[in-house]
Amino acid sequence: MSKRLDETIGTVGYDGLIVDNTPDADVFTVTIRKEASAAATYKRGTVLALSASGTGADGKMVILGTDPHKTSGTADEVLEANCVLADDTDVGTAADATALAYRTGHFARNKLIVKTGYTMSATDEENLRKGGILLSGALEY
Repeated sequence: MSKRLDETIGTVGYDGLIVDNTPDADVFTVTIRKEASAAATYKRGTVLALSASGTGADGKMVILGTDPHKTSGTADEVLEANCVLADDTDVGTAADATALAYRTGHFARNKLIVKTGYTMSATDEENLRKGGILLSGALEY
């Protein structure tokens, strides 16, 4: 079997999500809470919030900007910006989903995704920064 040196084997597309190699983009496994009403696909670059404290806290992730009352049934659940989803992930209504997310890295602010109608706050950005996620304004080409 011969191999051709002038043949393209595969390509990698650049989506602009990661801005810089410093700090390293470290990946870990997260559990995303199942959807309450309809299955959804969470896209790469979605900012996930950790259910950190309060009556409904369960240590699972939801999309940043999610109303705690609608997901856990308790209004005192505290959801804190925590990480950035690394790959597109399907989240159903029957069971929680397991996914890969970046716990550290340097990302383009304009490529991040939050819940429709929600705007990331300075507190959200500070929570991400404390965890090792830096955000920058990046130009699109």
